[in-house]
Amino acid sequence: MARFRLTPRKREFFVLFDQAAANAQAMAHMLIDLLAGWPDTRDKLRDIREAESEGDRLTHEVINLLNSTFVTPFDRDDMYRLATVIDDICDYVDEAADNIDAYEVRDVPARAKEQAEVLHRAVAHLVEAVALLDGFGDSHPQLFALRELEDEGDHLQREAVADLFRSGQDPLTIIRWKDIHEQIEEALDACENAADVLEAILVKNR
Repeated sequence: MARFRLTPRKREFFVLFDQAAANAQAMAHMLIDLLAGWPDTRDKLRDIREAESEGDRLTHEVINLLNSTFVTPFDRDDMYRLATVIDDICDYVDEAADNIDAYEVRDVPARAKEQAEVLHRAVAHLVEAVALLDGFGDSHPQLFALRELEDEGDHLQREAVADLFRSGQDPLTIIRWKDIHEQIEEALDACENAADVLEAILVKNR
């Protein structure tokens, strides 16, 4: 049975959130590197898998800390949601990377590289917004920029799928890359979900 602490453990939570967001950003950068030189960059898969495991560990740490802390720095449900949506970003990047390997793809479409760049920029804004949580600083500029990038990602994903069907490639290649494009877009959607959680936290703690 978890033993509750009655004193706030504010710093521990914020440090974990900062680490989780930074880990997601690192994974987005690894995806850029993976796509840039594939298949010669196959060794990057190991780094991505290790970072995904680190994301899981950080999420479990937040949850364990929540379960053992009576007084939290802000709403307990929002803290749980923030931890899980950041972990979602890592999971989708890991899935995209795994499928690039499992599907034995060769040529990487330019749109996929563009998507990875947009994702990395979005997560960079998320890192800045999470850093402002301590003290509930105004992260609206970062969240606005993140949502603009998610819109750009939506457009890129639609264009990527259209390019596939115009390419004349074999149906199996089209299906495989369609899946990968969608997983990168899911990672961007998770960034937007994190922005929604952060905005809710700011509203509740003004």
